[in-house]
Amino acid sequence: MSFRGKLVFLTINFLALLLTGFGCQEKVSAGPTAPNFSLPDLYGQMTSLEQYRGSIVVLDFWASWCPPCKLSIPELVKLQEKYKEKGLVILGISLDDPERASGEYLRAFKEKYRINYAILRYDRQVLIDYFAFETPAIPTIFLIDREGKIRDKFVGFIPGALEKALNAVLG
Repeated sequence: MSFRGKLVFLTINFLALLLTGFGCQEKVSAGPTAPNFSLPDLYGQMTSLEQYRGSIVVLDFWASWCPPCKLSIPELVKLQEKYKEKGLVILGISLDDPERASGEYLRAFKEKYRINYAILRYDRQVLIDYFAFETPAIPTIFLIDREGKIRDKFVGFIPGALEKALNAVLG
């Protein structure tokens, strides 16, 4: 085969690979059911995931001492404002050590950062349910659809990624 023939052959195969790899993508399917939990908020009121069935839920595992977590807060605040009427609920699950970060400290943190969504205190079980026995990287965000299925997971702060995934779930 001549050089020109090889070049045409490689070009056609490359284009075919691109079309099959990227041109026929299916809609994102739901994953496993998100484990239910019951956790206290910053005022001691219990909140469960089950109470939000029918809503789209964003679970944000974070800590007040984590710089990328702090960077993600303005985006979460904006998304809560923008999509609240469409059924979005954001729940921040603080991984702060309760002995080092009291409820009073976290309430002041919430006010300082103008957080407009609930902040819950973690327990061991929620960490096992969502991270198995791995040490969680933070921030980690789970996107849960109206049926309670995990649709996406983001590790670290990736500007814009959550809103893009959220729009796919909202339809």
